[in-house]
Amino acid sequence: MLSGQQPIIILKEGTERETGKSARFNNIMAARAISDAVKSTLGPKGMDKMLVNSIGTVVITNDGATILKKIDIEHPAAKMVVEVAEALDKECGDGTTTAVILTGELLKYAGDLLEQNIHPTIICGGYKLALDKALETLDKLAIPIKPEDKKTLRNIAMTSMASKGASSSKEILADIVVDAVTTVAEKVDGNTVVDLDNILIQKKHGGAISDTSSIKGIILDKERVHEAMPRHLRKAKVALVNAALEVKKTEIDAKIEIRDPAQLQMFLDEEESMLRKIAEKIKKSGADVLICQKGIDDLVQHFLAKAGIYAVRRVKKSDMEKLSKATGAKIVVNIDDLTSNDLGVAGNVEEKKIGDDKMTFITDCENPKAMSILIRGGTEHVVDELERGLHDALFVVKVALEDGKMTAGGGAVATAVAMALRDYAPSIGGREQMAINVFADAIEIVPKTLSGNAGLDPIDMMIEMHRLHKKGNRYAGIDVGNGKVSDMLKNNVIEPLRVSVHELQTATETATMILRIDDVIASKGGGGAPPSGPGGAPGGMEEY
Repeated sequence: MLSGQQPIIILKEGTERETGKSARFNNIMAARAISDAVKSTLGPKGMDKMLVNSIGTVVITNDGATILKKIDIEHPAAKMVVEVAEALDKECGDGTTTAVILTGELLKYAGDLLEQNIHPTIICGGYKLALDKALETLDKLAIPIKPEDKKTLRNIAMTSMASKGASSSKEILADIVVDAVTTVAEKVDGNTVVDLDNILIQKKHGGAISDTSSIKGIILDKERVHEAMPRHLRKAKVALVNAALEVKKTEIDAKIEIRDPAQLQMFLDEEESMLRKIAEKIKKSGADVLICQKGIDDLVQHFLAKAGIYAVRRVKKSDMEKLSKATGAKIVVNIDDLTSNDLGVAGNVEEKKIGDDKMTFITDCENPKAMSILIRGGTEHVVDELERGLHDALFVVKVALEDGKMTAGGGAVATAVAMALRDYAPSIGGREQMAINVFADAIEIVPKTLSGNAGLDPIDMMIEMHRLHKKGNRYAGIDVGNGKVSDMLKNNVIEPLRVSVHELQTATETATMILRIDDVIASKGGGGAPPSGPGGAPGGMEEY
């Protein structure tokens, strides 16, 4: 600004601005704080977090995505890291903790290079080259899976659940997961496609984890609408109706005037006649079971009970769609259109009491394309954590089945990729070589954290892993159970290739995006400036 000139104010009063190195280092510290928060949860020996919100609701979990979803984060850079976890959770279901830890580690080493006055663009360029080489190495390490190889799919599910609350019953749960995913898998243009929306998960606490079961059909958290209805039907014909089985109301406001008591009786008789006809139409179609998405009038319930028809009302739209896929029934919108061709078939329809609630089991369906898993556990917290473990296991088996490729777990792949990058870095030369080398160091945080969480010495473990990898054992990883380095394929510690690929991709993309930020402008009106401290304290949740 020339002397004597007035300063030009561009930003509103109260706006805070950070530029250059201080903005970068603040963002790096924030991202690393999030990474450190979940680091202790990684692996089979990882610890759990207790999250308590302002109204006292408690969540106990070691699932990275759940922890980051529940804590109330304020810092914008930290929010970006949380988005990494959410994106990976939607795409792969697993690997969220690893991706977040990798992001933090890549930023930590980038911070060291920034201190040496290496430009962020050069670091980002080096990270991009390292990622390309890492993905190429991963592809070479990948092992094919045959769709009919249920034993391998079972081992993938068990590896996913080994670090969750479900680990004590992982054998039983892995069988349920593989059974569910292979049941709903479909072939589309020669490719296997799995839609997990076709698997209905119902939770009921009370009972043991071993009581968890998969059902070739659908479980509805609903009971019969009338006590006089049959409790159990075999070889039932199922009707799915998306219409209110009640007297229709007029579209416009209308008033009916009755001046004579005889007219009142005629009106009531006509209403009863209309409701009786609804029940007769259902009976005429040949249906034994009626599942209704909307309400059923008390009088219709009475007539259906007299006809020996089992009826359930107010069923969710998503459950209706699953029922259609399981039984083969068509969802009818108008009761007048219901015919025997619209009905589906179920071997058993039964009302059972599970815990304190009555539920409807529609099972033994022929070739169902939708099915259910009933989760049991001692307490609500146990059941919730089981559901999170099953969610991850279902996802990894789906991904493995769709892609047909897997890699070794236990940090074996991370070590192999890191060693390949160190060999590759000198061929690039220039300052990018430094970024590739630190990328290799960052990736090795996975086996180091696994060792540390299991109470092992990370340095000893890494030395032994490097020795075995140099000897040609590319699948040597950390066996946290025995506290040794061993072949992960022989130990059946395996995961889908897509999980490893997405972990690296999302972590690198997020780290480079954060590194490229050199100016943070925060308006007071938008909820205040970002905290200058690392990570921003979780507001709505406390971590213990």
